[in-house]
Formats: sequence, C-alpha cells, structure tokens
Amino acid sequence: MDRITLMLNAEPLILSALREDISSEDVSTNAVMPERRLGEVELIAKQDGVVAGLPVFEKVFKILDESTDVALEASDGDEVKKGQRLGTVRGDIRVLLSGERTALNYLQRMSGIATYTRQVSSLLEGTRTKLLDTRKTTPNNRIFEKYAVRIGGGNNHRYNLSDGVLLKDNHIGAAGGVAEAVRMAKAYAPFVRKIEVEVETLEQVAEAADAGADIIMLDNMDHATMARAIGIIAGRAEVEVSGNVTKENISALVDLGVDYISSGALTHSSPILDLSLKNLHAV
Repeated sequence: MDRITLMLNAEPLILSALREDISSEDVSTNAVMPERRLGEVELIAKQDGVVAGLPVFEKVFKILDESTDVALEASDGDEVKKGQRLGTVRGDIRVLLSGERTALNYLQRMSGIATYTRQVSSLLEGTRTKLLDTRKTTPNNRIFEKYAVRIGGGNNHRYNLSDGVLLKDNHIGAAGGVAEAVRMAKAYAPFVRKIEVEVETLEQVAEAADAGADIIMLDNMDHATMARAIGIIAGRAEVEVSGNVTKENISALVDLGVDYISSGALTHSSPILDLSLKNLHAV
C-alpha cells in the first residue's frame, strides 16, 4: 500500500479501530506497565500462506508512538511458512501491548484474503480470464480487503458506487427493462464510465447486447446457458461470469473463455491467516 494512500485513506480508519479497542485506557497494560520501558516482540507465522497488510500492521504501532521501530523480514505478497519470523517490533512495551490486537486483526484478515485469492487465481493461470472481487466487503474495511485481493493476484471490480455503472436486477426493474436501463445510463453517466448489465436469462442477454452494454454479467446461469449466452453476445461486449464462485467450482468455468470471473468469496469467506506476536521481552 503506497504511502499517500496509507496516510490519506487508511490511517483514519486505523485510528478509528484503535479507538474502538481503547475507549479510555488499556487497563490491563497500565496495571502491569505503569511507566515507559523499551521492549521487543516477534511477528511469527503460525501457518503457511501469503502475507498482506504489513504496512498497515506497522502503521498501527506508529500511530500509537512514532518512535516505534518495525523491522520487517517479509514483504506483502510473499509466501510464508509456519514458524517463520516475519519481523520484530521494538518500542515502548505499553505500545506493543496496546497495539497488538488491532495490528494482528488487520494483518490476519488481509493475509487470509491474499492467501485465498492466490489459491483461486492460480486456477486461472494460462487463461485470459481475470479474477475479480466484489463490493461484498466488511464495512469500513474495503480499502484493506481490496488491496489484499490485489496482493493475492486478483483484480478489483468497482471500488464503490461512483466507480462505474452496474445495472443489477433491481435497477433494471426500476427502469422498466434492460434496454431502457442501458439507454438511461448512457444518457446520464460520464462518457468515461463503462456500463455493465447483470442478466439472468438469454432474452436479457440479447437485449443488453443490442442496447450496447460494455460488459454483460452472466449471473447464476448454468454452464450450458452461459455458453449459449456467449454465442449471442458474439464479441459485442465483454463477458463476466458471477454467482457463488469459489475455489471449489471455478475450474468448471475456465473453458468458457470469458473476460472476467467475479467472486464475492474472496472477501466475504476467506479464513484468516494465523499470525502471532510472540516472545515479548524487555531490552
């Protein structure tokens, strides 16, 4: 995560997370460590996976005390092994104790997403199909979770509702049909915005293609229907496949040769990567 993004967009959220965890004071830490004392703790991987979020991990401690030294021995995107030391954190023991849980929450969550994304994206290697995430993210954590998807080898779909036009079933219902929804979107949206339409039937596929949609999303269709839909589109729009895509079933979609496959599971169902801060001691 670049320095400017971290400072402008991520840091306020990290500060909010710290405030959630320390509403008035860290009673446990202040009870056993009433005065500043220099200490050091090690960041250890407790299982194999892909690490992501190390700059966020570091920023947690820097917010609490800018003089904290975080010496990292891994980089985002690295495949790490169980028992591997990923770095050390040195500073005021009170800071190390108070920041531990928030720092690990970010790092474990982001690393879990990167690990799962790497597993899924590897199943598309050698194809032209790009793996996309969705907006099915944890509130106020989208910037972290979508970053983790990229680290894992995936690609980001829209970041938010301002990024592009995606006409889903309820938009189409509100507009009165696929063609009318596309027409209205073309009239309203800035010309730099692509217009994507989610379709559920072959009739909607034809309507979206004829209306000039840039991307057509085939939502929850069976394999045979998707193959027919691709034939109807006939290169007039890019094609995205979506609907309950997971590591277990994505390989069955590869032969379709679509442009994109999107998976909400990347962010809403990936397990955390088990990481720990261990061996805290005074120095």
